[in-house]
Amino acid sequence: YFDGFVAALPKANKAAYLALAEMAAPIFAEFGMTRMVEAWEDDVPDGELTDFRRAVKATAEEAIVFSWCEYPDRATRDAANAKMHSDPRMSEMMDMPFDGKRMIYSGFAPLAPMPETVPAGYVNGCLIPVKTADRAAFEASAANIDAVFRDAGALRSTDGWGDDLMRGEVTDFLRAIAAEEGETCVFSIVEWPSKAAHDAGWPRIMADPRMPKPGAPMPFAGRRMVFGGFAPIFDTLTKTASAAE
Repeated sequence: YFDGFVAALPKANKAAYLALAEMAAPIFAEFGMTRMVEAWEDDVPDGELTDFRRAVKATAEEAIVFSWCEYPDRATRDAANAKMHSDPRMSEMMDMPFDGKRMIYSGFAPLAPMPETVPAGYVNGCLIPVKTADRAAFEASAANIDAVFRDAGALRSTDGWGDDLMRGEVTDFLRAIAAEEGETCVFSIVEWPSKAAHDAGWPRIMADPRMPKPGAPMPFAGRRMVFGGFAPIFDTLTKTASAAE
């Protein structure tokens, strides 16, 4: 199980954000979290209908942060969240270096067992609109596409079904994908060894005969999919953080 997050962070506050992550990570681990990853925008394109910047109403002075926290199961995650709300140490982190009202976060259930966790050097992040009635078709399609990504050099490809979607006052995942009636959001993570591996892998993906052909019907709304590339700046697997631009 994992919680997924997207936030708009003032670029000047990157070091402060990393300090906050370093403070929070050991507390979350104490409560049962097994991994935290924070990834900074690298290639986040504007979309016709939806995109990451619109999802969190980012300004020109803000960067997109794509992140997630992993747990063994939802019960562990729910118990951790309850402890976070009551732990006095959390009050020290209330002075956040970004606008928390525009951060979007929710709980996601992986559609397949998550492969072994290894540190990633680059991340593709996607938010995908899927009708709940099309879950089985989407799972089959995702399993096929995930295999293509791994064969092209990705370390891990994970699709999380919107399981505990929070509704926000200003922003949320359903607004991010301009969700229609009966749709949920899938939070998709593809982890690569490096950006170079990512750049080399994408031509192989596009040429793979297992990929859907252009114009073929898909079990999700591709025109409203939100996607981008991100560089990890904090990962509890490596216990290192970098504020380098």
